[in-house]
Amino acid sequence: MAQLERFAETRAPRRGVDGVVERMRALGDDWPPRDGVAVFNRVYLSVTEEVHRSIGLGAFADTRAATTLGVRFAERYLAAVDAAADGCRPPACWRPLFQYRRHPGVRPLQFALAGINAHIGHDLALALVDACRTLGCEPADLEDEFDRVGDILVTLEERIREELMPGPDLLQIGEPLTHLAGSWSLERARDGAWAAARTLWALRELPGVAGEFGERLDGAVGLVSRILLTPLPD
Repeated sequence: MAQLERFAETRAPRRGVDGVVERMRALGDDWPPRDGVAVFNRVYLSVTEEVHRSIGLGAFADTRAATTLGVRFAERYLAAVDAAADGCRPPACWRPLFQYRRHPGVRPLQFALAGINAHIGHDLALALVDACRTLGCEPADLEDEFDRVGDILVTLEERIREELMPGPDLLQIGEPLTHLAGSWSLERARDGAWAAARTLWALRELPGVAGEFGERLDGAVGLVSRILLTPLPD
């Protein structure tokens, strides 16, 4: 985990939300639309654009805190993309998506949910800790920003499920896909991320214990992503 943290710190530039959006748009232009990471990237781009609009409209009481959390959050995903592109091992939570990104038996909804699972279940907790260190505050001070971002994610998840579920002509995969997608909840993942962030913050003076906790969190989230990417029959 320490090696990954150093990679993220050296490779992910400190950019604003505009820079994050620009980078994700560029990535989308470089990947085939059916690529599994590209599917998630489109989803995440829409989330980031919505957060950016909300910040501009004054939906967040503390603009600096919301921007810091949003950018630190995005940098976790972009660092994983850079690691995979450079032939390095991304975090365990991201590996299934990169490994199965071109598998013909995995559906777009599965790619989207696996990416959201990795990003919420693991990255959001670490991003909240990153933001607290940057801002010199406690996780409780960012709870409103955390909740507001989560509310946006829940709204978009509902739309994603509607758009990416197969139509009536694909009922032979619709039933197992519905079962698989229904086994995962963004609300539960968000609650878990909040608890994990508070735990990591409480352990910040015990780097060895915090590192072990982070590695186990990473592995557990990765296992869920692997299950979400179970290939389905044609």
